[in-house]
Amino acid sequence: MEKPAIEGGSPIRETFLPYGTQWIDEAEINEVIEVLKSNWITTGPKMRLFEENFKEFRGSKHAVAVNSGTAALHVAASSIEINPGDEVITTPLTFVASANCVVYRGGTPVLADINKESYNIDPKEIRKKITPKTKAIIPVHFTGQPCEMDEILEIAEDHDLKIIEDAAHAIDAEYKGKKIGNISDMTIFSFHPVKNITTAEGGMVTTNDDDLYERLLMYRTHGITRDAEKRFGKSGGYEYDMQYLGYRYNLSELHAALGIHQLKKLDSFQRRRREIVKIYDRELQSINEITIPYRIPDIKHSWHLYVIQIDTQNLKVDRDHIFNALREENIGVNVHYIPVHYHSFYQKNFGYKIGMLPNVEWLFPRILSIPIFPKMNDEDVYDVINAIEKIITYYRK
Repeated sequence: MEKPAIEGGSPIRETFLPYGTQWIDEAEINEVIEVLKSNWITTGPKMRLFEENFKEFRGSKHAVAVNSGTAALHVAASSIEINPGDEVITTPLTFVASANCVVYRGGTPVLADINKESYNIDPKEIRKKITPKTKAIIPVHFTGQPCEMDEILEIAEDHDLKIIEDAAHAIDAEYKGKKIGNISDMTIFSFHPVKNITTAEGGMVTTNDDDLYERLLMYRTHGITRDAEKRFGKSGGYEYDMQYLGYRYNLSELHAALGIHQLKKLDSFQRRRREIVKIYDRELQSINEITIPYRIPDIKHSWHLYVIQIDTQNLKVDRDHIFNALREENIGVNVHYIPVHYHSFYQKNFGYKIGMLPNVEWLFPRILSIPIFPKMNDEDVYDVINAIEKIITYYRK
């Protein structure tokens, strides 16, 4: 990508502002120290407490903690026995993990195009991609805005399909008054450092299905029927049975301790994200070349990302040039995401080509994620706005 052409003057900011970052303070640090001094440092009571707190938070019957959002997707796909020959429909506008979890199981990810307004998978496009081989749908609540779940649930019921919601961006989101995490067969969450809360690395699967819950537990820990907590200590026994080829995806006590405290802070974190969104909405809508995010009706948005759309037809340069120019202003913009079918792995192994999914291909060169995280103060927010205005004005035709 070219370097921006603006010369002379100083950047808007002296220091670099990332698009997202964690917020960890003394409460979490002290809790981790206490865990290190305890008898349990992995897969113990802190993990159980984190699961209990999370399922209460999302209103689900069960919650299973794992060591990443990717692991959550993998155990979820395993629990419904995605196998070679099975097809799973998902969106192209997501991190590759949403599709990779199908490939891990030997299945085939099938990409259905997006809605150009919401950026989420389009239910009409899902229907077009269903075949006798289709086994499941993985809708992704992109940026934290829920997909059109009524339509997706209807499709799943019509064709006897399972649903795994990817809510890595949507920790406190709601759809028509229903909490994301308590709607379909399973929902996965991510606690990576740039997410709305963090456990450093970690993830969660929620479900209301008892059978799926038992399978999730076993796939989390080698496919073994008895968990570690029951095999250790004076009354513990050595007996266990491996029923599935599972994985080592358990969450450590250190990570769970972080999660317990981060979850308590989520309300304040989200309140600040929504304050930032109001400022962005108000200030950016007056820039003709910028389209602010569209909201579908009757939802609660988690605002993991704030994605603007740039009308490059009225500019002398493309989105990538704008990206570089803002980076030169020390504004840590990003692009979410390179569509799945653009990646060489998917082109080589599944025959995907650019030109197959027109809506996402129209959108991709126009989108830019701008910084949003709770530690940002109003001065940071206005630095972003002023930098955008500066760059757009400079490159306007």
